[in-house]
Amino acid sequence: MLFDTHVHLNARQFSEDREDTIQRAFAAGVNYMVVVGFDKETIPLAIEIAEQNKTIYAAVGWHPVDAVDMTEADLTWIEELSSHPKVVAIGEMGLDYHWDKSPKEVQKEVFRQQIRLAKKVNMPIIIHNREATEDIIEILQEEGAEAIGGIMHCYNDSVDYVQACLDMNFYISLGGPVTFKNATMPKEVAVEVPLDRLLVETDAPFLAPHPYRGKRNEPAHVKLIAEKVAELRGISMEQLSKVTTDNAFSLFRIAK
Repeated sequence: MLFDTHVHLNARQFSEDREDTIQRAFAAGVNYMVVVGFDKETIPLAIEIAEQNKTIYAAVGWHPVDAVDMTEADLTWIEELSSHPKVVAIGEMGLDYHWDKSPKEVQKEVFRQQIRLAKKVNMPIIIHNREATEDIIEILQEEGAEAIGGIMHCYNDSVDYVQACLDMNFYISLGGPVTFKNATMPKEVAVEVPLDRLLVETDAPFLAPHPYRGKRNEPAHVKLIAEKVAELRGISMEQLSKVTTDNAFSLFRIAK
């Protein structure tokens, strides 16, 4: 029994075979998923998919790359949707310094607004971080994000920052890069993170694990990520699956 804590089944890449993709995941033992909405197009579809599947949930937020497009009405909309029974987190949100569509200062302000919203509705947050680790940690600390905690989504940074994240009640989620042959940082993180703060995810359709690297990712592949993490930690797949699924239930406050 596995929990893919971050998947974009609402992405256009799944428009033609979404239901088949979901069934392949269930058949692979991926019983639970959170579909993450990140803009005006993907948020409604995330909720729709969650409504149609008992063990699939949704997160609603605004991606930092598109921060420049977010309006006050969009923020109000996200707040309203947070009360939906299948919505379990606010996000993804954060900072992305790789792409230059949204100026850094705009990204930071939209990030802060979403943290404050999540604190208001008392929900965990899902953090997107690309080349912005120190600024993200600083903003999370300044905004008192430890009050709600959340997920460092697809963590692909140094172990040096792990403790700061743990101190703010965040879980560390590992994705496809932990399976890449030359990716040393996520492998180090997989060993160092306390078992009770560890999650697994695919970020599908992106970041497919080995041996599917470069191809479309899908939630069934979270099994390959979990197997690699279990191997690195020297524990059974059964133990890793149970702990990470229990962690996800706890974080998202899902009743068993």
